[in-house]
Amino acid sequence: MGTATEHGVAVDVELRINGALARLALDPRTTLLDALREHLRLTGTKKGCDHGQCGACTVHADGRRVLACLTLAVAAQGKAITTIEGLGRDGELHPMQQAFLDHDGFQCGYCTPGQIMSAVALLGEPCGPNDDHVRECMSGNLCRCGAYANIVAAIQDVRRRVQP
Repeated sequence: MGTATEHGVAVDVELRINGALARLALDPRTTLLDALREHLRLTGTKKGCDHGQCGACTVHADGRRVLACLTLAVAAQGKAITTIEGLGRDGELHPMQQAFLDHDGFQCGYCTPGQIMSAVALLGEPCGPNDDHVRECMSGNLCRCGAYANIVAAIQDVRRRVQP
C-alpha cells in the first residue's frame, strides 16, 4: 500500500498524464500541481497563487478544466489528465495555441498555459457567442499583464473556425 518516508507514509499513485501512465509514490497530501511540476517535471502548468484564485494551474481532467493546485494527486487517479504539454499532436500546435500566437494573447506568458487550457475547455462548454460571454467564462483565469482583449480575440477566432 504505502512506504515509509521521512514525512510519513507515501501512497502509490497511478496517473494518466497526456496519454502516458506515471506511477509515483507520493505523500497523500500532494497536489496534482506538485505531482506534475516536482515529480514529473511537467513545468508548463504554473504555480501562481496556490489557492485556486488565479487559474495558472488549470489542466484538464477527463476533458474538464480543473485547478491542479486544489486537486489532490490521489483524487486524479483514473482520470485522463491533459496538461499544456499534451495539447498539440504530431508536432503541431493545438488551434488555440496557434491562435494565442496569432493574436498576441500573452505578454509575460506566465498565465498563458492556464489561459489556453481554460480556453480549450471552453470550446466544449456552454458559453454565449459574444466577447462578454467569453470574458465571463474565462473569469477564473487572471492575467496580470492585462492581455485580456487579445486572449478573447484568440478564443473567438478558434470558436469561429471549429464550432458550427
